[in-house]
Amino acid sequence: MSNYKTVFFTLGVLQIILGISMIIPILTQIIYSELDSSFIGASVTTVIFGSLFFLSNLNHDKKLNLQQAFLLTALSWLSIAIFGSLPFIFSPLNLDITDAFFESMSGITTTGSTIISNLENTPKGILLWRALLQWLGGIGIIVMAITLMPIMNVGGMQLFKISSNDSSEKILPKSKEIALRLIYIYFGLTLLCGTTYKIFGMNYFDSVTHSMTTIATGGFSNYNDSIGYFKSAYIEISSIIFIILGSLPFIAYIKFLNGDKKIFLNDIQIRSFIKIIIFSIILLSTYLIIQNDGISEFNIRRIIFNIISILTGTGYVTGEFDNLGNFPIIFFLILMFIGGCAGSTTCGIKVFRIQILFSFIKNQLKKIIYPRGIFIIKYDKNSVDDKFMASIITFIYFYFVIFFILTALLSLTGLDFITSISGAATSISNVGPGLGSVIGPNGNFASLPDLSKWILSIGMILGRLELFAILVLFLPSFWRN
Repeated sequence: MSNYKTVFFTLGVLQIILGISMIIPILTQIIYSELDSSFIGASVTTVIFGSLFFLSNLNHDKKLNLQQAFLLTALSWLSIAIFGSLPFIFSPLNLDITDAFFESMSGITTTGSTIISNLENTPKGILLWRALLQWLGGIGIIVMAITLMPIMNVGGMQLFKISSNDSSEKILPKSKEIALRLIYIYFGLTLLCGTTYKIFGMNYFDSVTHSMTTIATGGFSNYNDSIGYFKSAYIEISSIIFIILGSLPFIAYIKFLNGDKKIFLNDIQIRSFIKIIIFSIILLSTYLIIQNDGISEFNIRRIIFNIISILTGTGYVTGEFDNLGNFPIIFFLILMFIGGCAGSTTCGIKVFRIQILFSFIKNQLKKIIYPRGIFIIKYDKNSVDDKFMASIITFIYFYFVIFFILTALLSLTGLDFITSISGAATSISNVGPGLGSVIGPNGNFASLPDLSKWILSIGMILGRLELFAILVLFLPSFWRN
């Protein structure tokens, strides 16, 4: 395994960081007089394993090739989900391995689906750990999306190479510089979000945990009623603003700090993202006005909140969104697939792929009308070649193929149609709550069969890592040098 020393060395570093992060919930347990051995045991175990990986691979090669980049991406999320589940197993909740892994995977992939039924009575240390997992998952996917995935050519992410001279050999030293700047921005937004929540009525603990899961667009809350628990328009509006900020490409923040003050107005992906939000709000508001002969201020606020929460994959709720009628349910399902911007904490197909697919379809229609015409597909003034276009179409095709496979597998475990189809959508799109009485906004995933939870966990990591970062590992040719 000498060829993979860099991978296991990095995994060791990540596990040590994860183990040290468990000190934060331990301090919380002390503050709230809830100290037990759950986080202490989990922290020691994680640090020991991490140290073994770290020390046994000290003589690793500083370079990271393409094969190692794929392996590192997959194993990073899997190992963090495994060791992140230890506090749930050791905690007074007494979760079994399936439930603990599901909760941990949901956290680190910023999905937000939960198996904990009574959040109000859950120990503060566990609530903070759930939020911390999502916060770490958020910054982790941003760094990978901007540094690793472009050189892996995953689903068109090569479009977001920082420089045309980037190569897999150069990515490690460059990633250190970029990662630090991203962490500063990410931490700054989290601090600003938490301060805003505190000003508008949350206590210190709730403001800290909710700020972490808001910026990470993860959606874990400390209450069964999610953000709806606070019954505050100011908190909901604050949440909307910071969810959107977490859904924008973080490379735009770096460009803004570097002097490009109009980047948020000029970026084609951001503009389309905002247009999707506005169009969705107008469409659903019009539908409800026609259906109900009017609409209240509360309903408008609820529509705006749920559209943004579902589109970005955050999964916060302010009330039941699956009782508005058949059309809103179908429309919410579509929003689950779209997602936010590339290089953000959101998941889904991503706005830029929808934009390029739309341009491709429009181009094909022009070729039918003008057979001898030559039409070039462009994205943000750059030409899109056939190889890149094939990468986008292949990604979207596999996205829906895997979605239907997940739906079929879930139905085989005994779940009804609505639960199966929305469960598959919410896992691969990393949204959180599904639809229906079981996993809907007022339900959870606790009652699902264990096999269903493992299937959903697979869907979460596939969706979070852009499908191909996982699927390529199952090709025999991948392991040949």
